[in-house]
Order: sequence, then structure tokens, then C-alpha cells
Amino acid sequence: MTNSPEPTAFPAASAQVPWWWQHLDADGAVLEPADGRQEFPTRSDAESWVGEFWADLADEGVASVTLFEGDREVYGPMSLEA
Repeated sequence: MTNSPEPTAFPAASAQVPWWWQHLDADGAVLEPADGRQEFPTRSDAESWVGEFWADLADEGVASVTLFEGDREVYGPMSLEA
């Protein structure tokens, strides 16, 4: 008699979908960051990052940002004006 593997109680973990910010100029055109898209493992991480660096982004010409989870738009555009 052979033993077959026991079924697992939990499905295999799926690939984590990254959170990221789309950068927009004052006319609403998408700006591509020079160093590529910054990705975050959680919404909280993404929101903390933009809270810390919004002034730097604005200085670089970013007028607003939109938050995405993978390909899904979560909210925005959100102005970076003080």
C-alpha cells in the first residue's frame, strides 16, 4: 500500500500584488520616475512613503499622485499642493 500526500488545508500563496503611485504633472499627464516605479508590499507602506516624500515629488514636478494595487486604481489623483 502506498501513501498519497495529504491534501493541504490552505491554498498555495499567490504572488503578492504590489502597491504603487502613478505620478502626474499639472496637466494630468503621467510622469515616469527616472529610477523606475517604486513598489510597496502594503497600502500602508505606500501611503507612509508618499506622506514622507510628497514635498520632494512636488519639487520634481509631480502635481498629483494616484494609488494603484497592481492594475487596479484605488484612489486619486490626489494633489501634492501644500
